[in-house]
Amino acid sequence: MIIGVPIEIKNNENRVALTPGGALELIKRGHTVYVQDNAGFNSGFPNELYESVGAKILPTIEAVYDIAEMIMKVKEPIESEYKLIKEDQLLFTYFHFASYEPLTKAMIENRSVCLAYETVEKADRSLPLLIPMSEVAGRMATQQGAKYLEKPIKGKGVLLGGVPGVSPGRVLVLGGGVVGTQAAKMAAGLGAQVTIMDINLDRLRYLNDVMPANVVTRYSSEVNIRELIPIMDLIIGAVLIPGAKAPNLITRDMLKDMQKGTVLVDVAVDQGGCIETCRPTTHEDPTFIIDDIVHYCVANMPGAVPYTSTVALTNATLPYAIQLANKGWKKACQENKELELGLNVIKGDVVYKAVAEAFDLPYVDVKKHLN
Repeated sequence: MIIGVPIEIKNNENRVALTPGGALELIKRGHTVYVQDNAGFNSGFPNELYESVGAKILPTIEAVYDIAEMIMKVKEPIESEYKLIKEDQLLFTYFHFASYEPLTKAMIENRSVCLAYETVEKADRSLPLLIPMSEVAGRMATQQGAKYLEKPIKGKGVLLGGVPGVSPGRVLVLGGGVVGTQAAKMAAGLGAQVTIMDINLDRLRYLNDVMPANVVTRYSSEVNIRELIPIMDLIIGAVLIPGAKAPNLITRDMLKDMQKGTVLVDVAVDQGGCIETCRPTTHEDPTFIIDDIVHYCVANMPGAVPYTSTVALTNATLPYAIQLANKGWKKACQENKELELGLNVIKGDVVYKAVAEAFDLPYVDVKKHLN
């Protein structure tokens, strides 16, 4: 199979979909890998490293899309890429369709095959291609939240870890999944007083057992959230419903109950966000203020640490990419239920129910395309 790796052109997106090591594994199996000029540069992988393992460098994004049977990316295609995607071309990337209708409609119109990292799902309901970036984003959420609590950037002026004789900061983490667990772990490591909320009691029991003493668990409900937000310094939204829009747990009217300079970090913003007042921002202009509350809502947080993110992502995606390249998308998805669940849009049909429901589009059973 011919695999193309274009440069990421979303604002301040420095990751690349494939490391030179990943390219080598595909090439060893008889596949051809084309990488756009300098696609890996910002992640610490110059052209020479790709060429040294046998990948070919192409000068433009158009050339990559034109030659490739499978496109491997990190972020969803943006508007300037829509016209480059060909019918029957396989796109293997993060899509987050449910949060952006124009993208969904564009992929329906170009009749490509869209296999989304974020909906590849194991039998235990875990999301193997979302986990590595969730780990990065969760840890970064605390790191960024701690920074934006500083007074010069309109935060409360609170040091999360405190010092002897001064109480540490208080952190509320909404969601006890991978993102929430990593965010709580980092906040606890800084010495903050952390509360982590979830609606899954089994998960709360597990977190209660493994987290340090400065992390407490609470059941997530509107009453409990409203009770806690007035005393919090940093609130991290870490809620994800696979393939669907995140629910609003922090509503606009709750801002008035928060102290001036409280920081909100919404990691789920690329899925619509779980904080009503959040809208996607960029690394260039990461924050905005509403009612004296600082909002940090960067949609591609791991893009700021591209080396770590790229290596972690390739570690997870490569085994699936090899299956797709070896067998073709149809046979690979027939033989691997995890990959089948990654299919969102196939040749003009929406085959993932949550995406169809998000925009009231016709839903087509994926089996139509796999039989």
